[in-house]
Amino acid sequence: MLIHPWDAGTEEQSLAYVRTNQFGQLIAAGRGRDVPVVVPTQFLLADDRTIVLHLARPNPVWAAIEENPKVVLSVAGPWSYIPGAWRAEPGTDPALGVPTTYYSAVQLLCHAEIVTEAEDKLDVLRGQLAHLDPGQGDPSRMPRLLPGIRGLRLTVEEIRGKFKYDGHKDAAHRARVAERLAERRGPGDAAALPYLG
Repeated sequence: MLIHPWDAGTEEQSLAYVRTNQFGQLIAAGRGRDVPVVVPTQFLLADDRTIVLHLARPNPVWAAIEENPKVVLSVAGPWSYIPGAWRAEPGTDPALGVPTTYYSAVQLLCHAEIVTEAEDKLDVLRGQLAHLDPGQGDPSRMPRLLPGIRGLRLTVEEIRGKFKYDGHKDAAHRARVAERLAERRGPGDAAALPYLG
């Protein structure tokens, strides 16, 4: 993705965003395919360089990963449309303001390792459940489900964070847009406000 210097997220900022948004698109290009395989999935950022998840055994992503273990995990949203009139400079024609969309996006470039051993798959499931559903029983008590899934361990090799909130505009401009967002209260508007201060 295109990342301008004023939109670039630090590694720390990008990982913090991923920790609070652990659902994304796993993208595996494979080899010689017309299009990559894209899988929406829940995942767990186990540490700053390790992601774990599990998917159903018939998922088409497995063949693509076996062909090429380099994958992208893309996490994005929420987004907020900013009308051109809101971005017009004071004293100019509001109809000539340039609209944009505010959003956060992080792409994690990873090396994928398929997890097939029962105990290793249980480790993946236990980690995810401990984070998402701590009261859930131990998945080892449901052994008949294990053959139907495979686990995935992603080693993060590069982090690309983009936080597109008019970072190249002055504080007065961002304050004007923030005021409009607070009034409108549309989808994604509240999520944009902390980036405008």
